[in-house]
Amino acid sequence: MPRCEVCFRHCTLSEGQRGFCGARICENGAVISENYGKITSVALDPIEKKPLNRFHPGKMILSVGSYGCNLRCPFCQNYDISWSELAMSCQYKARYLSPEELTKLALSCKDKGNIGVAFTYNEPLIGYEYVRDTAKLIHDAGMLNVLVSNGTAELAVLEELLPHIDAMNIDLKGFSESYYNKTLGGDLESVKAFIKKAVQFCHVELTTLIVPQENDSENELKQISEWIAELKNKNGTVIGHEIPLHISRFFPRFNMTDRSATNVELIYHLADIARQKLKYVYTGNC
Repeated sequence: MPRCEVCFRHCTLSEGQRGFCGARICENGAVISENYGKITSVALDPIEKKPLNRFHPGKMILSVGSYGCNLRCPFCQNYDISWSELAMSCQYKARYLSPEELTKLALSCKDKGNIGVAFTYNEPLIGYEYVRDTAKLIHDAGMLNVLVSNGTAELAVLEELLPHIDAMNIDLKGFSESYYNKTLGGDLESVKAFIKKAVQFCHVELTTLIVPQENDSENELKQISEWIAELKNKNGTVIGHEIPLHISRFFPRFNMTDRSATNVELIYHLADIARQKLKYVYTGNC
């Protein structure tokens, strides 16, 4: 049976079967992106909402999303398009926008300060073909491309997209394999490899959501910031201390309502710890 090669799961699919992400399907003996061009969300956002604080600050960017995700974060704020039963029904409600149509829409927003397109909201890498095809046209139009991702994809997917992506915000959700595997349904090593590659070719900012009783210890933040600080560019020069890290406050939602919002003072304290290794540390949702 055909095997999906997008992420570490490598779903083996029979004809007509969807993968774990809910957006890739086996059709005519090949695994394809079923959500290609199917847009569930469009908004013109300040680029700082991605969040990207050191990439064209003060500008706007046209943000678009589809449906499906290859993680299962119980606190997901976009669960209705990412991994609930509602997300699977989005394929019938989504509006189709071809790469050409989305490019025209992005260009029409230039007079409002738009600098390009951000692929976001759900996990854009599970439909990377649409990102690739649209991003090429956005570049041809003289605009920029941003990817907001959980970083859970094979390097071959990343390498195909890198020539067309100008900036990324990547989630580094924690630094323990058990948290990634048991709580999020992910794979920490895949994300680390993705980040190591991405920082060699485009502007990258990272985000860590601090979840009480999960990844809120001083030691874990020290491990995260120390690892980031050692990241290198393609020439082997250490550049990690220059990579922005966004430390964000958790709020109870969706399937994780059994704990309170992260203490604001803890967020500020963890940010101070990160600043011992990193030059640019931002706090979010405080």
